[in-house]
Amino acid sequence: MSVAIPDEILAATRMTEAEMKLEISVMLFQKEKLTLAQASRFAGMNRIAFQHLLASRQIPVHYDVEDFEQDIKNLRQMGRL
Repeated sequence: MSVAIPDEILAATRMTEAEMKLEISVMLFQKEKLTLAQASRFAGMNRIAFQHLLASRQIPVHYDVEDFEQDIKNLRQMGRL
């Protein structure tokens, strides 16, 4: 599914499309609608950079089983486990 953000909304908020996606990602993460991995991917950032952004805004990181399992899968794929 694609969501189109009208140019007038971007203009009204004085945000770029990337900034809007970032703000949506942060909001959905805070509301626990997206996991850390999903939110960082939606924002177009790596997970560590997204975590730093959250920390700079004093937003606590909730790390759940899905995040842990994804980290294990990634480590196995990289040959580090």
